[in-house]
Amino acid sequence: MKVTISDVARAANVAKSTVSKVLNDSPKISAETKLRVREIMKQMNYIPSSIATGLARQSSHTVGLLIDMSKESEFLNQFFYNIIGGIESVIGPLGYELTLCNIQHHAAEDHFLNRLVLNQRVDGIIANNSVLTEELSKELDRLRFPYVSIGELEPAASWVDFDNEAGGRMLTSHLLQQGYTKPAFIGGERNERIFSRRLSGYLQAMQQSDCIVRQDWIVNGPADEHEGYRAALKLFQHGDRPDSVVCMTNYTAFGVLKAARELGIGVPGQLGVAAFDEYPLSRYTTPPLTSLNIDTFKLGVTSGQWLMDHIQGRCTASRQLILEPELIPRESTAGLL
Repeated sequence: MKVTISDVARAANVAKSTVSKVLNDSPKISAETKLRVREIMKQMNYIPSSIATGLARQSSHTVGLLIDMSKESEFLNQFFYNIIGGIESVIGPLGYELTLCNIQHHAAEDHFLNRLVLNQRVDGIIANNSVLTEELSKELDRLRFPYVSIGELEPAASWVDFDNEAGGRMLTSHLLQQGYTKPAFIGGERNERIFSRRLSGYLQAMQQSDCIVRQDWIVNGPADEHEGYRAALKLFQHGDRPDSVVCMTNYTAFGVLKAARELGIGVPGQLGVAAFDEYPLSRYTTPPLTSLNIDTFKLGVTSGQWLMDHIQGRCTASRQLILEPELIPRESTAGLL
């Protein structure tokens, strides 16, 4: 039997009007009451009819792009703006606005599900899979709320991503084909799906070429210039050092190049450096970086198209798409002397 607003009111020992005000985020209702009522809604699997059917509310004509403002490397990356441009190129002509939504709110009542979804402030959501976890996607599925993940999620969700595993294989295989025999891997947090995929590709290429994998040459950390520099200094100051590096980002690679320059290690003659990401640094470093071109504008376009299809009822089935990266060889991997 379908749970009604009256059932929620009885379970919470409040009036129906109070539940209604919680749904509309009324400032007249205390944060404590909102939190308690929303928890009961979740426990009872209550779905407001306005969300379930889309008939009881007016469209906000707004799409939310979720970001985590605590992860500066994400929203300062050129990729972020390419994705925004791709999304906007789709939704703008359809009369929709794109709003950036920070998920970093410590109070439970400010969780984006409450602020944006249950309070109906956006018609759909796009987010990176570091923000839109599988747990959150299941809750959005339960609410039948439109969303698309940029980055792989569980098969039931709609997501678009690049083949990060293939990218790891491509960069590592390229280094080996250029005559480097001891590649390291620098950058990326172990709990990040994108790191595990890229590292998996690196390991596959090493194993296919019968190269020894040194665990101490796989260095985790933020994929930025400072971590690249720190990790490279540590690796390069040993007698038995790697002769090449696969970098998680070109920011990481920038730090590696800085460390090599300070230590008098020539690139590419003594060290090969290759990186994921073409923008914004790869073609401007000294020497120019071998990198992977990832069409992030297309990521934005695809996610925008799929979300609008869902919002406007053209297609509500989940879809997945994996795009292939393009290897761009440059001077940083020209070969050992």
